[in-house]
Amino acid sequence: MNDKKLILGAGGGGGGGKGGGTPTEAADSLRSEQYASVLDLLCEGEIEGIEGGPKGIFLEDTPVQNADGSFNFDNFTVVALEGTQGQPYIPDPAGGIQVERGVGVEITNGVPVTRSITNSDVDKARVTINIPSLQRITDDGDVLGHSVTIKIQLQYDGGGYNDIVSDTISGKSSSLYQRDYLVELDGNFPVDLRVIRVSADETSTKKASTTVFSSFTEIQDDKLAYPNSAVVGMRFGAEQFQNIPSRKYLIRGLKIRIPHNGTVDTTTHLGRISYSGLFNGTLGAATWSNDPAWCLYDLLTDTRFGCSVPESSLDVFDFYEISRYCNELVDDGKGGQEPRFSLNLLLNTRDEVYNVIQELTSIFRGISYYGAGSLVLRQDKPTDSQYLLGPSNVIDGLFTYSGTSEKTRHTCASVAWQSYDTLGDIEYEYVEDHESVAKYGIIRKDIRSVGCYSQGQAHRLGKWLLTSERLLSETVSFAVSIDAGIAVTPGIVIDIADPLRAGTRRSGRVSSATTTVVTIDSDTNLSVNLAASPTLSVLLPTGLVETKTISSISNTAVTVSSAFSEAPQAQAVYLIQTSDIQSQQYRVVSVAEGEGGTVGVTAVAYNESIYAAVEQDIALTTRDISNLSAIPNPPEAISGTEFLYQEGQTVHTGFDLSWQHNRRNTNEFVVQYKLDDDNFTTINTSNPSVTLRTLRAGTLKVQISALNYLGKKSKTSLATFTLVGKTAPPGDVQNLSIEPISANSARLRWDQTVDLDVKVNGLVHIKHSSLTDGSATWPNSVDLIPAVGGNSTEAIVPLVAGEILAKFEDDLGNKSTNATSVLMQFPDTLGRLIVQTRREDQDSPPFQGTKTDCFYSEGFDALIIDGDETLDAVTDFDAITSLDFLGDILSSAEYQFVNTLDLGARFSLDLQRRFVTRAFFPNDTVDARTALVDTWNDFDGTDADAVNAKLYFRSTVDDPTGTPTYGAFQEFVSGTFEARAFQFKAELNSSDIAQNILVDELGFEATFQRRQENSNGTTASGTSTKSVAFDKAFFVGTASLGGANAYLPSVAVTIQNLGNGERLNVSNVSATGFDLDILDGSNNNVNRNFTYAAVGYGKAV
Repeated sequence: MNDKKLILGAGGGGGGGKGGGTPTEAADSLRSEQYASVLDLLCEGEIEGIEGGPKGIFLEDTPVQNADGSFNFDNFTVVALEGTQGQPYIPDPAGGIQVERGVGVEITNGVPVTRSITNSDVDKARVTINIPSLQRITDDGDVLGHSVTIKIQLQYDGGGYNDIVSDTISGKSSSLYQRDYLVELDGNFPVDLRVIRVSADETSTKKASTTVFSSFTEIQDDKLAYPNSAVVGMRFGAEQFQNIPSRKYLIRGLKIRIPHNGTVDTTTHLGRISYSGLFNGTLGAATWSNDPAWCLYDLLTDTRFGCSVPESSLDVFDFYEISRYCNELVDDGKGGQEPRFSLNLLLNTRDEVYNVIQELTSIFRGISYYGAGSLVLRQDKPTDSQYLLGPSNVIDGLFTYSGTSEKTRHTCASVAWQSYDTLGDIEYEYVEDHESVAKYGIIRKDIRSVGCYSQGQAHRLGKWLLTSERLLSETVSFAVSIDAGIAVTPGIVIDIADPLRAGTRRSGRVSSATTTVVTIDSDTNLSVNLAASPTLSVLLPTGLVETKTISSISNTAVTVSSAFSEAPQAQAVYLIQTSDIQSQQYRVVSVAEGEGGTVGVTAVAYNESIYAAVEQDIALTTRDISNLSAIPNPPEAISGTEFLYQEGQTVHTGFDLSWQHNRRNTNEFVVQYKLDDDNFTTINTSNPSVTLRTLRAGTLKVQISALNYLGKKSKTSLATFTLVGKTAPPGDVQNLSIEPISANSARLRWDQTVDLDVKVNGLVHIKHSSLTDGSATWPNSVDLIPAVGGNSTEAIVPLVAGEILAKFEDDLGNKSTNATSVLMQFPDTLGRLIVQTRREDQDSPPFQGTKTDCFYSEGFDALIIDGDETLDAVTDFDAITSLDFLGDILSSAEYQFVNTLDLGARFSLDLQRRFVTRAFFPNDTVDARTALVDTWNDFDGTDADAVNAKLYFRSTVDDPTGTPTYGAFQEFVSGTFEARAFQFKAELNSSDIAQNILVDELGFEATFQRRQENSNGTTASGTSTKSVAFDKAFFVGTASLGGANAYLPSVAVTIQNLGNGERLNVSNVSATGFDLDILDGSNNNVNRNFTYAAVGYGKAV
């Protein structure tokens, strides 16, 4: 027998009788049960295991077992494997292969039911017992619960039966109740499975406990061991959940090798490694730890799931030093301590090796790179300087500094981390720099703290980021020779002695040296205060920097108080520091090969006190790098460039301001600027340039001064600039072209505007004039189509003769100074019939149609919009400048053509408008001017651009002389339209009460296309006159359009098998057909086959 748990059905409570009264029936207390099985892969093996066993397993975020040992779930089994190579297989409660054998035999007392299992591959059997109902009725009529006891016995290879299960099923069930029993088969085959009813058979109809051996299921386990994979198999009663529950596991994860002198803390600071003694470079047995350095080492070297990096290419001592720093205890922010960096991370997605390495190194503020054939790790932690740099070993002796704008630096951080309290859900730690928030407002940086389950670690990350951005954002760039480039590698800290910042020379080359006296190359500009604790640092032949206290200086001989470990070599770099002038320190972030055997280096400011500031809230201490007190020179050559920029859907004005300065004795510049009479705005910058934003048109006044490191200011330099802002008109349209794409439309193209305020919220206006001699202007044109978006480069326009003009308009309504145009001239309309060229302006008198709020002006010889006043309303006639225009110009007017175009029938007709207009200011005419001619700025006056005119028609298919029904008016330029009759009107508009429009020419041209109709096959003429009807009638003219039958179609007839002396006669040609006679010599009609072709104009519809 084995000791594996059996999954049994839940029992129910029975019940006894009670006194007289109304009979009652107890509720059913038995339920049939089902089970769910899951198998979860936790991790690559071997792992330490699940923390606390069932206490570390959570179903739907509820622990399986509470801290007090009680369980939150019933009927479950858990099997966990840690992922060893030789781990056993997980018995699958549900079974891998299942074969159900039906039985369906009632079990009675003394008559057991037996079945045999002969398949030796079967590992277990599931026995299903059916009870149709389980209940009893008392003498009082109450229906209560009942019970029945059964046994399950096994016999292996005839060796005798043994009890495996003995169970009493108690409770009440008025319907079928099923219960399963899982039994392990661990003996020799064949196996006899026997079910026995222990309880006596029922002899009364008031009791029901019939027991049926329903079936048994033979189960073969898959026997999958999943070597090297930590897995959990679980089986639980399904009645406790609506669906398969979510699972979470609190585990001590993958075991990794750690140094031989390390011990993992499993009580106070779980996973932390503490070290004792010296590290000899060897690693001990694998154990669980959350040390990020050794987790990374394991990932790099593992050949199964890792990167397979040879251990020989890794410096194990680098990992050891990083690990020691990670495991130092720091304040956790809650009154306790915790390791500085811990790693608790699930890696379950495939990614590039480089990305994974960078992600893991970021946990301990590290960087990694390949150098000299191996992976090099560097960590941002307190580090001694490893190289000396000054003008003597930097190309051209030049250091270039740059920084970030204070307004762009983040003032708060939201750090995402995971919490054990919420079972790994994302939490957010908010960190802010109170001083910066008060000064610049909220500028948030969102960060994800990789593998972080510590609020304190997340807080330190956010604080480190904000402090670094605020105080250590300056970078320096320089170039060195290739030999120095080998020593200057990413991650190291360097000392820089820049005389331009220090105000004195403190670095150079060694001429000669002993271990106590170093002769330097020059003492020019070398000023050292021996009372200020001077030190001498020298780069020794070993590549290490050694520092000694200076005892005396005589010319170029510098004597130190204690000997160097070896004499410095000639040409070695030296550095002198004092308490009042120290070197600048930077950490190298990148090294790149340059031209001519040089190496470019970029480094970021380094301050060792930042670590105490982040972890202990100790204020940063700054190094004194200069004794400069001289007043800087004032800035010179102030210049600037105005530009537009987009922000969202709005365009603003900006200004790039720059100046020249030698940067000597200068820490930063103070820039003050204002527009017109606004207040000054102040900007501090370390660069000789700044970008000003959110400006407008006006006068920009600028004053700039330089500040030294003590805050003393230079003289102020002044400059004034005139900003156009967005008041400048956009550029003209360029490369305007047109190409026909159909009989009535064309594609107009142009280059996209270069003006940002046109691209964003601007427009492209397209207008048209019927003038074809190139004399059209913007004011004497009208809209061809509605304006299109400012960023567009083409539009589909009506194909119409005349001049098409285009202008850009910016988001303030400013238009291009000049219109760009294309001229469209059509050739003579060969093959087309101009049925009418209508010009309202050529009538005598002109414009005889119906006028609404407009009139014909004889002075201008044009149709014009009326004013909004009458003579009766005038009170001061001396103030009237023109009797033609009293008051303000009306916003709209209408002119309806005097005649209707009647085609006599419904035809398809081509129409093209005729519009020649002029826009003007009525009160800016030459006659209206009273000033001397010599004072006039121009004779033409200001261009009017707020007027427009449109031509409309409406049509009917009815006889216009009767009671026709017309459609709605629709605007047109040109096109093909179907109707019998057309009526036309023009609308004149002005959006400026001071502007008006003159319509010089107004009309349309109506044309019919030339058309040929051919017969559909041959036709017999018959022996009498043959009348032929056209498929579609031709237009042949009307009394008012060319004259009736003025344009009869031409008919050509082809006769087949025409006999000798036979002839044809075509007569009665009309719009709808013709008559045909084929005659012989005696003028008698003869029957012949014929075809015809008719050519005319128009097509009836």
